[in-house]
Amino acid sequence: MLSLLKTVRKFFGEAIVVTQEVDDIIQSPIVKESIINNSDCKILLDQRKYMNKYDDIQAMLGLTDKEKAQILSINLNNNPNRLYKEVWIGLGGTHSGVYATEVSYSEYLTYTTEETEKLEVMNLAKELDGNVELAIKRLVQKRQENKSTTN
Repeated sequence: MLSLLKTVRKFFGEAIVVTQEVDDIIQSPIVKESIINNSDCKILLDQRKYMNKYDDIQAMLGLTDKEKAQILSINLNNNPNRLYKEVWIGLGGTHSGVYATEVSYSEYLTYTTEETEKLEVMNLAKELDGNVELAIKRLVQKRQENKSTTN
């Protein structure tokens, strides 16, 4: 892993490591050191489930108190009328911020993992001979109609 990361950087590339569990990285000292020490760009999603052990994570990632506060603020005050999630991006320890990532309603329905929304899409698709794309289009149209009648 260390050799791969160093080789990629030597050729002006950037290796990407993605995990849903911080423990995947921090449990192995070799992996932890090779990933953390060779990562100028860090992208973190909502970290609230790690709040109780964030001092350790902060130290491991070399985050400042300001960066820690930014990360722990992710998705705390989102506008409920918009479909977006926040993400923290830190660049080489010099720049960092929290950014909103917003997608169209059809993209949201395509990728959501919310069970009730997924079931709504799949149940409608079943009525439409398994056509998920058409089901999503119909749900988007229905949403637009509802918005225009409430305005």
